[in-house]
Amino acid sequence: MPREGYVAGADCSTKRGSREGRGAIVVLRYPELEVVETALYEGKVSMPYIPGLLSFRELPLLLGAFEKLQTRPHVIIVDGNGVAHPRGLGIASHLGITLEIPTIGCAKSRLLGEHLEPGEEKGSTAVWTEGDRVLGKVVRTRSGVKPVYVSVGHLVSLEEAVRITLACTIRYRLPEPVRRAHMAVSG
Repeated sequence: MPREGYVAGADCSTKRGSREGRGAIVVLRYPELEVVETALYEGKVSMPYIPGLLSFRELPLLLGAFEKLQTRPHVIIVDGNGVAHPRGLGIASHLGITLEIPTIGCAKSRLLGEHLEPGEEKGSTAVWTEGDRVLGKVVRTRSGVKPVYVSVGHLVSLEEAVRITLACTIRYRLPEPVRRAHMAVSG
């Protein structure tokens, strides 16, 4: 990620038991974190929910939103996992590989693996592993608040993923791009 550029957040929402879904990508100017563009795509999901294969259900919604963008982001932070996935390919990795854009997985909860608890201060991290495999880092984005789970998506190192996640977290637990994308799909 350059010192200045565009960082995006991506999130999806599908109604339980429904074939309707929504994908959003919100692009912010970095480092100011001002919203530049919001793209929302609504459509039918063609695949039922299958644990471990969620990216195949949600990826078309994010690609639909991405096609509407006028501004190409330098990196996308995805609400979900990257390599921290049972098959090593979560929604953040799937999106990054498909678009050939650097991506970061930023999940609200742990899908697998184990970790020690990070310190209570903002910026504290703990390594997140499954056996000998490093899945990512558990990152405290606000002091005294529940951490997030950061993993490599595509074309970014774990250290850079953590740095960008923290740089994009200003007032809330979630990085601002992901928070904005979540608001867009929830609204």
